[in-house]
Amino acid sequence: MENLQPDPKILIDIVQTRMPYGKYKGTIIADLPSNYLEWMAGKGFTKDKMGMLLSTTFEIKTNGLSDILLMVKKSLRQAGGYR
Repeated sequence: MENLQPDPKILIDIVQTRMPYGKYKGTIIADLPSNYLEWMAGKGFTKDKMGMLLSTTFEIKTNGLSDILLMVKKSLRQAGGYR
């Protein structure tokens, strides 16, 4: 089994990327409501980068790990890379 390492860039993208379409267009992916992500999961996430960001956010929120996203936001704010 190969040694897979998590890509921290994915978490940064989740807290900086805005939803490009739908009911929550313009909302930061990390700030999407869990029920909306659950609904999207039922429909099936797209196989592109946006689908990966949405599905990762869904997994984080479903597993009670939203504090990770808050830590990333805080880190970026302190580094001057988050608005």
